[in-house]
Amino acid sequence: QVQLVESGGGLVQPGGSLRLSCAASGMYFSPYAMDWYRQAPGKQRDLVARITSGGSTNYADSVKGRFTISRDNAKNTVYLQMTGLKSEDTAVYYCNRAWTPLAWGQGTQVTVSS
Repeated sequence: QVQLVESGGGLVQPGGSLRLSCAASGMYFSPYAMDWYRQAPGKQRDLVARITSGGSTNYADSVKGRFTISRDNAKNTVYLQMTGLKSEDTAVYYCNRAWTPLAWGQGTQVTVSS
């Protein structure tokens, strides 16, 4: 059974940092590019970052220079290091397999507020 489990969210002040994790199970992890998405209340789910199987990365303009995506194939886990957080980063964050997405996990809530 394929499963994606996101964790690491929380409440953080503007300018703060968080590290999100996404553990994948029931799938071959290393051959696939992986994505992080986010969905703010009342808005669509948007792609935030992508990492290929070879480690190449791409970011949405809104997070470039502040977020870093990485992966640990030995742990079947993809990470999103978030720094310089802003109120507009508040959202539920999800991971998924790029181009051939799986069932969505429950996501992890990130709230940026003073």
